[in-house]
Amino acid sequence: MHLRETVEQFKYCANTASEWCWHGDDGYHVTSKAKAEGALYDQLREDTELTANLVQKGIRQAVEAVKSGVERLKNDQDTSRPTFTADTAVYDKRSATFHHDHVSLSTPDGRIECDYILPDDTDIPPTKYVTDEDYEFRRATLHRRDGDWYLHASMLKDDDTHTTTEHRTVLGVDLGVNQLAVASTGRFWSADEFNHWKQEYEKRRGDLQQCGTRAAHDAIEGVKRKEDGRFEIFLHRVANEIVAEALSHNCSHIVFEDLTNIRENVPEASWHHLWAFRRLYENVAYKATEQGVKAVQVDPRNTSKRCSTCGFTHDNNRDGEEFACQDCGYQNHADYNAAKNIGLQYLRRRQNADDGGAPVDVRLNRGTLNVSGEYNLPASSEA
Repeated sequence: MHLRETVEQFKYCANTASEWCWHGDDGYHVTSKAKAEGALYDQLREDTELTANLVQKGIRQAVEAVKSGVERLKNDQDTSRPTFTADTAVYDKRSATFHHDHVSLSTPDGRIECDYILPDDTDIPPTKYVTDEDYEFRRATLHRRDGDWYLHASMLKDDDTHTTTEHRTVLGVDLGVNQLAVASTGRFWSADEFNHWKQEYEKRRGDLQQCGTRAAHDAIEGVKRKEDGRFEIFLHRVANEIVAEALSHNCSHIVFEDLTNIRENVPEASWHHLWAFRRLYENVAYKATEQGVKAVQVDPRNTSKRCSTCGFTHDNNRDGEEFACQDCGYQNHADYNAAKNIGLQYLRRRQNADDGGAPVDVRLNRGTLNVSGEYNLPASSEA
């Protein structure tokens, strides 16, 4: 009951802020968090029983969604005012107190304590991080799915709070239609769930559009709200896991390809995929910043055709999801090869920077790869 009321009031804050920021059809949209908070904070504190921090998080979530919508408008893509229907609420260390076996969450009726239900194996996430005193909770998103409550938490290793400027390690991330995201560490995030629900919702809308009645039109709007909510939850989950992957490998940067011309770079992608790519990057960017990690974009040219081992670039190197270098014979999944190249692209950019850049490595599943193409083994079997 307490959690249900929390997410309902949190959604009220987000939807109120979204409506105010969108400003109807006059073409003016507010994308400043400070401006939105200045205009809405007092009203929403009075309208709800949420703590100050939860109200601020609701406003900021709406502003981020409006920013995404404005980008779609700039690219001549159809969009509408963001609406929030998913049962979610965003917590940080001010609105939640994280312990190793439970969490204390702020609600409209005061604090409540919720126990974690974790895998017994202490060597696998999330148990691995929760039971390790070197890791500290920073931020979490509360979700309700199929009647159960989930807490998607971001954690930071204590000695990662001060990122060194002398040497940096980056995580390269490639985006695609079949594999939504692939990291240079060899971690894959499948797009199967996303693609399945995309097809299901398209079919539902198509069936309802054939009816042509007012009731069918209202039902289409309901389908869209469910679709948006489901995809938002999915993309937030993937974003949390990408940031966690970067943190677990002590990465200072998460590197994506520049999304400006993503339609040309991924011609098989639908507008759903293009929206998901941009939304995923936005989620990673703000989540990473809160953890002291920076998300950046690089020129994607030839990242899918270039061999990450020898540097040979040729159209015939890639065939669908298979990569086979025509020069050195290196073979691997094409998206994994591209993820490494995206990280290497950032290395080369840093090397050519006016300040000379700092030494940077691309994090792999074992060891690191530097700009010269030299592979370095991990310092120990635990690396």
